[in-house]
Amino acid sequence: MQSTTQDIRIVPLAEVPDKIAELARWFVAEWEPYYGDDGPGDAMDDLAACCNRDALPIAFVALDAEGEPLGTAALKAESVGSKSGQSPWLAALLVDPDQRRCGVGTVLVAAIEAEARRMGFDALYVSTDAGENIVRKRGWQPLDTVSSLRGPITVYRCDLTTHQENPAT
Repeated sequence: MQSTTQDIRIVPLAEVPDKIAELARWFVAEWEPYYGDDGPGDAMDDLAACCNRDALPIAFVALDAEGEPLGTAALKAESVGSKSGQSPWLAALLVDPDQRRCGVGTVLVAAIEAEARRMGFDALYVSTDAGENIVRKRGWQPLDTVSSLRGPITVYRCDLTTHQENPAT
C-alpha cells in the first residue's frame, strides 16, 4: 500500500538503528556496483556512520504509520562529484520502489534542506540521476556533469539563503 505525505514521519536514523539492516539491503539492490559483493562500499558501515544527530554525516528515515521505512536520505560532507569547497551534500536518497512517485522523496529532500539550514549551511549540493525531477521542482540549479559507477550524473546546487522551506513543492 502506498503512503500519503500525511502518513509520513521523518526521524533521524539514530532513532531507528534497527532499520539499518533493511536499508542496507535496499542500498545493495539499488547501487549494486558500489555496495554489491564486488563493489568498494559497505552499506551497513555507511548507514551506521550516519547515526549522528548534530554532526555530519546524518541520515533521516521516512516511516509510514506503522513505523516501516519508506525511504532514506543523508546529509554528508562529500558525495559523488564532490569538489573542494562544495559541502554539504544531499546523499543516499532512496525510496522503496513501491513508494516512488508518492511524495516520499520530496519530503526527504525537504528534511535534508531543513537540517542543512539548521546546521548553518548556506548551500547544499547533490549529484543525481534518479532524483533530478525532485530537485529541479524544488528549484535546485544544475552545475556540472560528473561520472559515476552508474554513468554520467548531474551535480545540482541549492542556495539555502533564498530557497523556500515548503516541503510540498
